Amino acid sequence: MEVLRTPDERFANLPDFAYTARYTDIRDASGATLRIAAIDEGPRDKPPVLLMHGEPSWSFLYRKMIARLVAHGHHVIAPD
Repeated sequence: MEVLRTPDERFANLPDFAYTARYTDIRDASGATLRIAAIDEGPRDKPPVLLMHGEPSWSFLYRKMIARLVAHGHHVIAPD
């Protein structure tokens, strides 16, 4: 399988998006490594709020919601 990856510098200096992606590497059936990004913010000892999106969007969609949820003490996860 051909794996395409957007260069990390494309995500630098985005407006209202001061979050650092956390990555998980998985291997597909062909042995290719896929890198899955997720925003994971807020206290880890609280139940998570999972923010899911569809195509063609990504976690940037939730940039203002993430900040508000974290400010209210929630653990927020937004996978891409």
